[in-house]
Amino acid sequence: MIVLGIESSCDETAAAVVDENNRILSSVIASQVAVHRQYGGVVPELASRMHVEAISPLVAKAVHQAGISLSDIGGVAATRGPGLIGALLVGFCFAKSFAWARGLPLAGVNHLEAHIHSLFLTDRELTFPFTALVVSGGHTNIYHVAADNRFALMGQTRDDAAGEAFDKVSKMLGLGYPGGPVIEKLAKTRDPDQIHFPRSLLEKDSCDFSFSGLKSAVARHIHENPVKSTKDKALVAAAFQAAVIDVLCEKLLRAARSMSCRQIGISGGVSANQTFVTTLEQRAAREQIQVIAPPVSLCGDNAAMVAARGAVMIRDGCLCRLDDDVYSRALPSA
Repeated sequence: MIVLGIESSCDETAAAVVDENNRILSSVIASQVAVHRQYGGVVPELASRMHVEAISPLVAKAVHQAGISLSDIGGVAATRGPGLIGALLVGFCFAKSFAWARGLPLAGVNHLEAHIHSLFLTDRELTFPFTALVVSGGHTNIYHVAADNRFALMGQTRDDAAGEAFDKVSKMLGLGYPGGPVIEKLAKTRDPDQIHFPRSLLEKDSCDFSFSGLKSAVARHIHENPVKSTKDKALVAAAFQAAVIDVLCEKLLRAARSMSCRQIGISGGVSANQTFVTTLEQRAAREQIQVIAPPVSLCGDNAAMVAARGAVMIRDGCLCRLDDDVYSRALPSA
């Protein structure tokens, strides 16, 4: 079955077509970064308006690039949550209308489960059970994934997400938005051990995260040691990034160990950070644990992962009704 996927949970409008073999026939994204950059972060109202402008032509483009006709589509999947309510409504309502008009099954996809499912769009073999990390601007969650529809949350951030911390530190350093890519680039030029920032590991055996203390430590350091050059910024960036990566690796390996998992999957925007991927692979190899990450094109928000996750839901009869709504943070009550 060919599935049309739609993603609009934050600041990127995306549409994709995926076939029954998890083969991506098309995947297109309309990014809003240039608009939100001037504000130092995503402005929800602007994001919603831009989704409205982009959604229809983007879906048409995805179908055209896939080389199919509308009659070839067997199901529709759209992100239902979590995310920005206004942004989610645009994509989900479009998907509802499309599915209703053509009499197609509709899957309302959890954005975090879709990120995990992006791991199945790689050429690496991933088998259940495995440990998964979704790490992005809005989420830092660890899951034990036992089967297609069995995701058990093992840990999550208690304050800032890792990607959010990257953005805030980037703003402190005057590096702009988004912060992840520019901090990684700068960090490669300096020794991360020149400055030491704290690592919050919380309670013994906890798989939760906390990055607010690290963010505050960076702010104090900059206040006490004003950054006056690119070198100064690079030193802070390198030390900050090392602290985040250290905590991510420690928590993720702890979770895998506790569930006797031999595979770890990482996804979400921060998984595009190659320093993080390399460090995790090196540390995991010491324990004979394999690390699987999607290609950079599938790390950020995209609709291919939504289509792939939706295909499984449609197969298993996990469908949406036309009166189902979106949700911002938690799953809706039954």
